[in-house]
Amino acid sequence: MENEKKCPICGKNQDEKYKPFCSKKCADVDLGRWLKGTYVIHTDERPKEADFSETETCSDAKN
Repeated sequence: MENEKKCPICGKNQDEKYKPFCSKKCADVDLGRWLKGTYVIHTDERPKEADFSETETCSDAKN
């Protein structure tokens, strides 16, 4: 089928279960690229200061 969408990682046909990927493996590869910083979304905004000190842990932070 010519209208089949392709996996952005390997180019195989997408699997409905892992859309837009063809498999869990390709979905995990994509996630790993985001987590490593391979993919970035550029912005003009400056990072905000953290709402808690470096000595506090996430569980100590107040919501």
